[in-house]
Amino acid sequence: MNADRAEICVVACAEAWRGSGEVLASPMGVIPTIGARLARLTFAPELLLTDGEALLMGDVPALGSASRVTEGWLPYRRHLALVAGGRRHVMMGASQLDRHGNQNISCIGDWKRPARQLLGVRGAPANTLNNPTSYWIPRHSPRVLVERVDMVSGVGYDRAAAAGPSATRFHRIVRVVTDLAVLDFETPDRTMRVRSLHPGVSADELRDATGFPLDVPDGVPRTRTPSAAELRLIREVVDPAGLRDREVRR
Repeated sequence: MNADRAEICVVACAEAWRGSGEVLASPMGVIPTIGARLARLTFAPELLLTDGEALLMGDVPALGSASRVTEGWLPYRRHLALVAGGRRHVMMGASQLDRHGNQNISCIGDWKRPARQLLGVRGAPANTLNNPTSYWIPRHSPRVLVERVDMVSGVGYDRAAAAGPSATRFHRIVRVVTDLAVLDFETPDRTMRVRSLHPGVSADELRDATGFPLDVPDGVPRTRTPSAAELRLIREVVDPAGLRDREVRR
C-alpha cells in the first residue's frame, strides 16, 4: 500500500512522541491527533490521551467517535498541574515560527495596531517553558516560517537563553512537522535544521518555501513512510472518514 502525504505527516507527528514515556499527549489539529493515537496503538502504549474535555481515554476511538473506556478524570486544575510539572507533550500550531523556535499565534503586524488579530497568546508561554513542545504546520510557506515573528507567544531557544536558567530548565522544542519536512533544533546554536524531507520534496522546494536561509545538507534522509500495519490503523481504525485529507492536500 502506498502512503500519501497526509499519512506520511501522521507518522512524522507520531514519531514526536516516541520515547516520551507516560506523559499526556496534547495534539492540536487533525494530523497530530491521528499521530498521537497511532503512537498509542503502536510504539507508545503508555501515552495518556484525553477526550478533549475532562476525561482520560482508556481506549483509542476513531476521530469523531466517543471513547467507551474511561481511564481517569482530568479536570482543568489537574491539567494545569500536568503542564506546570512537565508531564505533558503538546503539539501546537503556529501562524509564524522563526529559526529559533519562537512561535506567534497572536497577531500579524505591530502588536499595538495589528493588521490581523489571531488567537492570542493563550497558554503558549507556559507550554514552552514547562513541558516538551512540538509544532505542526500544515502549509509550509515563507509566511509561516519567517525570519522574525511579529509577536512571541511560544518561547524559542534564543529568548529562553536570554531569560536565564528559570526559563531554560524545562524548555525543549522536540520537533517541527510540516507538509514538506521534519525539522528540529539539534544544532550547537539551537537553530532550526532539516531532520528529513518528505518523499517527493526537493531541497530547493523546501528552501523556497522558507522565509529564512535553511541549510539542507546533501544526503538528508527522507521521512519514513508508514508500514502496512500503520496504514491500516490510520485508514481503518483512527481515521476511517479520511479527515486527514482536509488538512493536508493530496
